[in-house]
Amino acid sequence: MDGEVKAGVLTISDKGSRNLREDESGKIVVGMLEEAGFLVLKKEIVPDDQRQIADTLKRWSEKERLSLIITSGGTGLSPTDVTPQAMDAVIDFQVPGMAEAMRAESLKKTPHAMISRAMAGVRGSTLIINLPGSPRGARENLLVILPALNHALSKLGGDPSDCAV
Repeated sequence: MDGEVKAGVLTISDKGSRNLREDESGKIVVGMLEEAGFLVLKKEIVPDDQRQIADTLKRWSEKERLSLIITSGGTGLSPTDVTPQAMDAVIDFQVPGMAEAMRAESLKKTPHAMISRAMAGVRGSTLIINLPGSPRGARENLLVILPALNHALSKLGGDPSDCAV
């Protein structure tokens, strides 16, 4: 990465949004993205509120024109876990292979990975990817998809070259 790709990290956490919990997963994701050469321009914590999540994703993709948005949290089965519903309301289409790859790798470590509802999808020209809320889960899942991000973003940006090259 050449530092040109604009990214944002959105943490979804009721406690984090009220400063009752430190946002460890968000810090980890920002650090990993910056180390990989991404320019992290936006970082925010919002509560587990479907409308706030969706509004932030829309604003960051449309007004901020970020190429990549990574979310952390809200992907489980708890009644307050609404990140997938917010994603579904704003994306144009899913990129299921990324979520499948994260779950497949996570299943090697915990059977709880099968209850993850994390998604990856595209809104306009922005790739949006959900990660788990735990610091360890966020790190491990981001490691799985990092090798494919440059290519995915290049293709999303209109790169006409063949994928097999």
